[in-house]
Amino acid sequence: MSAVEYFKQAPPISRTIAAAAFTLSALVYTGFISAYWVLFWPSAFLKLPPQLWRLFTSFLLTGPQLSIIFDTFFLYTYGSKLERASPKFTQPGEYFMYLVFVCATIIGLNMALTGTTVFTSALILAMTYTSCQDDRGSMTTFYIVTIPSQWVPYAMILITFLLNGPYAALIQVTGLIAAHLHDFLTRLWPTFGGGRNWLPVPAFVRRMWESKTDTVTHKPYGTAFARAQSGSSTSGSSSGPLPESWKSRGSGHRLGGS
Repeated sequence: MSAVEYFKQAPPISRTIAAAAFTLSALVYTGFISAYWVLFWPSAFLKLPPQLWRLFTSFLLTGPQLSIIFDTFFLYTYGSKLERASPKFTQPGEYFMYLVFVCATIIGLNMALTGTTVFTSALILAMTYTSCQDDRGSMTTFYIVTIPSQWVPYAMILITFLLNGPYAALIQVTGLIAAHLHDFLTRLWPTFGGGRNWLPVPAFVRRMWESKTDTVTHKPYGTAFARAQSGSSTSGSSSGPLPESWKSRGSGHRLGGS
């Protein structure tokens, strides 16, 4: 399989994020683009025209040198796992809305707590937390230590604290808080608190992500076949097992009756 074919078969959101992160970071660290134009500056949104692209680029700038490869790898690995196999995101648009909510929460928390201008590490931590919650109860190898899967995001924060200090670790913590808040509002509260899902997928987002062709998805528990999803349906009607011509007949009479 060629690299192009592999890229085309990868989950669309995850491959786009990973490719954009790698390309943008390489351009910035080689000097082709100034980092000033991709960082999150609140004042830039007050200019005319507002520099709205910073809402996206601030989540795509990785660390320098080898971090370009490792951060891109984590973005794709955890992102594609969530997009393709997570039981939390089985309906069209759910993973997209997860990213929207998590990124918006990360921005708000960091504006209040850290003032950082790059949120990539927080997004990676959020994806890691959500992915590892799906694997709760299993064991995984973190560097050279085998630990429960749900401990991985906390181990990542600890390593960041030891290597890069409390400020960098706090940025990652905002990603953990954002991911946990999403899990609470969409799963924990409706399931265990008797409430409703506070983050439903809007109808227009669902239609945007509906599949127009039959798909085959390989899940950890087997292979799922999904028929093409139709955006329109007739309310209150069903075809049933009878031919359509039979439905126009009258009510009929009992044999021998009047």
